[in-house]
Amino acid sequence: MSGATLIVLAAGRARRFGGVKPLAAIGPNGEAIVDLLVSDAVAAGFSSIVVVLNPDTGPQIRAHIEQHWPSGLALSFAIQPRPLGTVSAVLAARDLVDQASPFAVVNADDLYGPAALSACAEHLEAGGGNVLVGFRLHNAIVGREPVTRGVCDITSGHLRSIVERRQVHAVDGGFESLDGLEPVRLDPEAVVSMNLWGFDGAMWQVLGEAMSAAADASEDAEVLLPEAVAAVLRGELAAPEELRAVRVIVTESRCVGVTHPGDLDAVRADLATQIQRGERQPGLFGRGGPSTP
Repeated sequence: MSGATLIVLAAGRARRFGGVKPLAAIGPNGEAIVDLLVSDAVAAGFSSIVVVLNPDTGPQIRAHIEQHWPSGLALSFAIQPRPLGTVSAVLAARDLVDQASPFAVVNADDLYGPAALSACAEHLEAGGGNVLVGFRLHNAIVGREPVTRGVCDITSGHLRSIVERRQVHAVDGGFESLDGLEPVRLDPEAVVSMNLWGFDGAMWQVLGEAMSAAADASEDAEVLLPEAVAAVLRGELAAPEELRAVRVIVTESRCVGVTHPGDLDAVRADLATQIQRGERQPGLFGRGGPSTP
């Protein structure tokens, strides 16, 4: 089992979605996104889970989790009081983990799959330092609604930068981004970030400094994880030398996520196909068979 803790970011307000997105029923028996995500994480070797919630939807998500997840799971809950970005959300979990140990971070509305999660867990368990598990663009798009994807610049297996491309959508024969940047046409094989990060325990101090620097500029400033990592890579945040390299593990797995309400049918169909192919088991937490919430 991995010594790393998995921090699940479920504090988003999901304004575009119009509901409690982590609880959207997408599994063959009505399983929620967050159920399938953490079931995959447990299968991948993570044994400790911290779920970060917001004060508004948090009680509903927590009640669902306590009802449907195994009682023996090492599980904690943290609250992000204000919507100040993903760095703030991660820091909300700081006191609930061993700060000397590595940790991983995922979105609560993306299904990365056991293989991608296993790659992250194994890297951290081996003491490999900071890591981003990246996906091919064509494996990170579901449906035809526009989404944002962070296109990675990688050199010798390490991250150089991430460029956020907005309004990314499928077109005949490929993908386009209508955000005013070039190129408009995106390579389907491009590696993109879906916020599956692994961090050395020393990153806690760096993330705290990133949040403090933003607060000095504005107490309402939002700070995103890719921005903080980019600042470390550019030398703009004080960090030990070993943190200034971020390994990129490229997986050929699919990342199935929900952004818009219209994505739900496409996601359900995608999951059903994965089950038919034997790529995913129909049950949760190794129970096998149907798992009705």
